[in-house]
Amino acid sequence: MTPFHCVSGAAAPMTTPNIDTDVIMPKMFLKGVDRSGLGDGAFNLLRFSAGRPNPDFVLNRDGYRDACFLVVGPNFGCGSSREHAVWGLQQLGIRALVGTTFAGIFNDNCANNGLLTISLDAATIGTLAGIVANPASNRLTVDLEQQTIRIEGGGTIPFAIEPARKEAFLTGRDAISSTLVFADDIRAFEARHRADNPWF
Repeated sequence: MTPFHCVSGAAAPMTTPNIDTDVIMPKMFLKGVDRSGLGDGAFNLLRFSAGRPNPDFVLNRDGYRDACFLVVGPNFGCGSSREHAVWGLQQLGIRALVGTTFAGIFNDNCANNGLLTISLDAATIGTLAGIVANPASNRLTVDLEQQTIRIEGGGTIPFAIEPARKEAFLTGRDAISSTLVFADDIRAFEARHRADNPWF
């Protein structure tokens, strides 16, 4: 995974509740045998209309086209468990999602692929969404080491994260590479186990 330390950029509000994975990554983009082209699929039915950019969609507006953060509504990522939704958001340039709640499997897919999810209370999300609704004040800095969101116009919002998840993001290690940190210990255990239990 790409390590996440301190990332600054534009944030876009997308606070409709229950945005599901079929909205994030429509089913026609699930046919490929690799991950290529999924950035085009992300929010495709919202981003485009009759093959042209939809000017009503927030990520097509001035100040939001290069957004790397989304301030989202509750239960974001519900629906099917398609991992393509996370890959597409990443290819679109999204580094973190800030909301109240995220669907469980989607949240795990985000953690396993390096897309940071930050959960805050509803009142804070409402305030933050109001701030980033103005493209003149929509730049944030997410500092994972300090566990803060800094608003360019002033103000800092602290957030909580599980220590193991924080460590994975800071180091860029997924579940497999985190296990391989202990590769020498695993091999030593295997050798001892074989020697102590030759009948296996």
